[in-house]
Amino acid sequence: MARLIHLNGPPGIGKSTLARRYVDEHAGVLNCDVDVLRTLIGGWQADFNAAGALIRPAALAMISAYLGQGRDVVFPQMLVDPGELAKFEACAHEVGAQFVECMLMDTQAAAVERFHRRGQNGAHDPWHAHVRTIVEQLGGDELLARSYADLQALIDQRSTVILVTSVEDRNRRHLSGIRRGCGVTCRVRANRTARSCRAG
Repeated sequence: MARLIHLNGPPGIGKSTLARRYVDEHAGVLNCDVDVLRTLIGGWQADFNAAGALIRPAALAMISAYLGQGRDVVFPQMLVDPGELAKFEACAHEVGAQFVECMLMDTQAAAVERFHRRGQNGAHDPWHAHVRTIVEQLGGDELLARSYADLQALIDQRSTVILVTSVEDRNRRHLSGIRRGCGVTCRVRANRTARSCRAG
């Protein structure tokens, strides 16, 4: 059965990096990175959010077509709106594919720090500067804290989400956890519905 592997989590947590490494090790898997796709739209720098809204329906169509061929898709994208998330889940189920949810999380303080350090190693994606500007305009660290809280709330709402503890500079271990995310050894946390695992 084909799988849509959704890598969710705060900005800067390593979703895109892990997605690239995952497809490098799994021939035939599509990396459907919406942030990459939006840079193909003319004028995306002027209105980053509008470009994202334009490209998501195209991303859904691409994912559906690829899953329909029996191929896996990895989808690195922060989604906190349950309605938006449901669209991608339905997209998978409509073509008989499995929807695998992986939530990459660190502590809130570490997640905020990682966002601010993103790209400092010299390798960065072209949209990072635009995201930093948008975050700063919308409240900076307060916005990041709200996004983190929204993701925590989403974990409580989604009974099938696999929580991957994302520790910086341990991508190899995280890949192992995501691979097993379609069969990861997890424990059910007390009073929580989400499954939890530590990659590695």
